Amino acid sequence: MGPASQWDARYASGDAPWDVGVPDEHLTAFVEARPERGGRALEVGCGTGTNALWLAARGYQVVAVDLSPLAVERARARAPPGASCTFLRLDFLEELPPEGPFDLVFDRGCFHVFDEPGERRGFAERVASVLAPQGVWLSLIGSTEGPERQAGPPRRSARDVAEAIEPALQIVELRRTSFQSTLLAPSAPLAWLCLARRREVPAQPSTRRP
Repeated sequence: MGPASQWDARYASGDAPWDVGVPDEHLTAFVEARPERGGRALEVGCGTGTNALWLAARGYQVVAVDLSPLAVERARARAPPGASCTFLRLDFLEELPPEGPFDLVFDRGCFHVFDEPGERRGFAERVASVLAPQGVWLSLIGSTEGPERQAGPPRRSARDVAEAIEPALQIVELRRTSFQSTLLAPSAPLAWLCLARRREVPAQPSTRRP
């Protein structure tokens, strides 16, 4: 994922295109469509806190973590008095977030930063370990769809996503989208939107016809 100093440098220079300053439209649509509101939420890779504060304003008790101390400092400065949101500098693969388990885990472009399959599997396993029994994980992941590009979010194939997630979590939905509304940003990088939940039974092995 890179050292904290690397992420701090990008926030300090303003080179943080993922930190768009408005709540993610996939998160807002998902939450607003749910019949129940509130509960405990965790955001991994929270940046300067936009999504976490949006969730807190809608009744969630939020823990938001990031590897960058500077991002966390800025998020805390943005939080209004009394906001039900705790911002922590934390390495999600190495440390267990407090105040779990969580009804909702969200990340916008955090899962995909890991190049190694084992690290992506570890991320999914960590998510599974902090989810409440009926909890769900919503993740926006850079995809291999779309034209060639030299910049932007890391690309992961649908197979990369499924192979990492399926052993630990049940995939509810995996669909094509983009990082921003095509009405606002027609050239926005394409992405996968992944919704997964805790497993009730272990994933079963693939079978071959006799």
